[in-house]
Amino acid sequence: MRLFGKKRDEEPVDMNDRSPQLGLKYKDLMVLDQLMKTGADLTESRHVIYYSYAPSQEVARAMEREAKEAGWEPGVRDPLPNFPDQWGVVCERHAVTSPDFVRDADDFFQALADRHGAEYDGWEASA
Repeated sequence: MRLFGKKRDEEPVDMNDRSPQLGLKYKDLMVLDQLMKTGADLTESRHVIYYSYAPSQEVARAMEREAKEAGWEPGVRDPLPNFPDQWGVVCERHAVTSPDFVRDADDFFQALADRHGAEYDGWEASA
């Protein structure tokens, strides 16, 4: 079974499209695949981190409040000197990285960023 469902000679897959089998974005399937390749048991709880970038400190703090209300451990990071309008919003939790969790968390962070005019950048997890 191919992970992305297309042959190599066909048009490239849009990594933000969702797989028809699990409803996960292809980029999320790649993260899960990397975890499995490192020997991670995806049925065990692990540390996960989601990243977003807000256009101002006020927006970042609003996103932080919403994420906290949703059960995440959020924090706001000052922007880097070369990116003064990108306040980091980093949200952490321990969870089982099941397809349902990944899909729900991805949808939550994408909607959070969209509501606030921010950018959702993705996630990572410990192996």
